[in-house]
Amino acid sequence: MRRPIYRSRALLVAVALLLAGLAGCQREAEVPAEWPQLPGYEAMAIPADNPMTPAKVALGKQLFYDARLSGDGSRSCYSCHVKEHGLTDGRATAIGAYEKPLPRSSPTLWNIGYHSQFYWDGRSGSMEAQVKGAWRGGNMGASGTDGHPSMEEICAQLNEIVGYRQQFQDVFGAAASPDNVAQAIASFERTIVANDSAWARFQQGDEAAFSEAARRGWQLFSGKTNCTNCHDGRLLTDLQYHNVGIGMKDAEPDLGRYKVTEEDKDRGAFKTPTLLDISKSAPYFHNGSVATLEEAVEMMLGGGLDNENLDRTNLEPVTLTEEEKTDLLAFLRALEVDYTITEPALPE
Repeated sequence: MRRPIYRSRALLVAVALLLAGLAGCQREAEVPAEWPQLPGYEAMAIPADNPMTPAKVALGKQLFYDARLSGDGSRSCYSCHVKEHGLTDGRATAIGAYEKPLPRSSPTLWNIGYHSQFYWDGRSGSMEAQVKGAWRGGNMGASGTDGHPSMEEICAQLNEIVGYRQQFQDVFGAAASPDNVAQAIASFERTIVANDSAWARFQQGDEAAFSEAARRGWQLFSGKTNCTNCHDGRLLTDLQYHNVGIGMKDAEPDLGRYKVTEEDKDRGAFKTPTLLDISKSAPYFHNGSVATLEEAVEMMLGGGLDNENLDRTNLEPVTLTEEEKTDLLAFLRALEVDYTITEPALPE
């Protein structure tokens, strides 16, 4: 008499597991196989409300390169993330629309789709929200204040462009809006993956991807210097926030992550950047205060810059010989990535 009860219970468990799986699918989806993915790493999570399609990615790519999105028509998203500078802008701190000086440098976008928090301080919890924040804020200047056009006004201008108007209808079934512009750009940014870099090949077991010096440098990086405490894994970042002392002696230091959490442990802490393309992305750190890669390495080998919130757990002084420093730099320079994305033709 009990056997049917057990079967019923088993059926209920199976149904519950199925529903849980379906609920997970509603929360997020995996990146489609046709898009670049980082070998040997977990699948990129895609928001369920913004699935990737070829048409949406193509539209987002055009918008990413289009200076007409900025308030003054002077710059595009790509203007701050150019290939020659490792997808940064090569400045100490960024210059936004209307030539507005910004307080931090432009971070690289390599493998950005694998991140879950954005900006140096992680204040944005989604890529779509980050796109809108940069668009409305100082970067792109579509604020709708001080005589500057709003995002909605710029969308109205996009809708007057035949090529864009048709694409938005095809992709979203609606006219351009701040939300779907951000969704399209975020979809394109999720394809900026360093899947064919020397680092990716090396991590997949291709020893020949690096020179002998670079391989020795990797042994130092992952061993004696403990750099992988923070620059960890396939992404070369732990996606966490650390105080290394940069800017903390300024009269008004940038407190970084603390501005988001208001927790004392986060004073002066900034997100660990990936080291991909590091040889191209000088100057370094969130305020661009370190001019060369050699200087950046010396500072980190010295244990960072002393301040009361310094992350001493992960930053301990390390002494290397000149030969070892040369090998370490060879490894860092071997982390270059070729940006093979071609600039799109823009609708007129």
